Amino acid sequence: MQKELLVTADAQTLAFEVDCHLFQGSCGFPAPSAWSFIFDPIFSIGPVEFNKPMLLAIIGTFAILALFWAGFSKPKVVPGKLQMIAETLYDFVHRGIAKEIIGKKGEPFVPLLVSLFFFVWMLNLWAIIPIAQFPVSSLIAYPVGLALLVWVVYMTVTFRSNGFVGGIRNLCVPSGLPKPIYVILTPIEFVSNIFVRPFTLAVRLFANMFAGHILILVFTIATWYMLGTVLGTVYATASFAVTLALTVFEMFIQALQAYVFTVLTATYLSQALEEAH
Repeated sequence: MQKELLVTADAQTLAFEVDCHLFQGSCGFPAPSAWSFIFDPIFSIGPVEFNKPMLLAIIGTFAILALFWAGFSKPKVVPGKLQMIAETLYDFVHRGIAKEIIGKKGEPFVPLLVSLFFFVWMLNLWAIIPIAQFPVSSLIAYPVGLALLVWVVYMTVTFRSNGFVGGIRNLCVPSGLPKPIYVILTPIEFVSNIFVRPFTLAVRLFANMFAGHILILVFTIATWYMLGTVLGTVYATASFAVTLALTVFEMFIQALQAYVFTVLTATYLSQALEEAH
């Protein structure tokens, strides 16, 4: 099945690269499809294939590490530019998310929240970086992996803070409600906290990045596709303007999704640290 998709991808890419325009020739619009998210392996080690999204994720990781290492490796009382940037970024998550949502108990989780925020943001940011031009988080495997990490930490903190019985109460039995309501509410809370939370955490990030990438692709391809005549150039100009507007909007969405992912993680940890009654 994958080979068939790659063959289709090659055919569509070839059709697009040939002089194919709306008012010249009979070729159809090469709309984005599965080929936009399937990449030939750069190299393989046994059954493991190393492709472009994996490379981008690794480069992004090292870029984040390099930024904070350069900023904090030799801290000064009067910070330089890199130290000031690193401190500002760190404080944004530390004070704006960890302290605001979790409070003093959130200090041990600041490294996790900082790492999640900037890693997710970097995965998203690749969509608008030249040459890369692909949001790694638009592949469902990456949001799922991050959501599973958050879920494991969430469950671990819940049971470590409250014990087994207290952890079950924390997850399934909200305090301060009439007892008959628990017959309905407890199963709902169980499903919501155990299954729905990691699912929505992953899908929210994936869906936003997937949709944004598709939209930008549609108007980018349309810009090229409508060139060739005076009328077509007018249409292409309008399409290019939409592409620029979508790119600017996508920059906002990329940061927002990283923020939402981190805020929800902090919210789950805050709940995990609450004492069950």
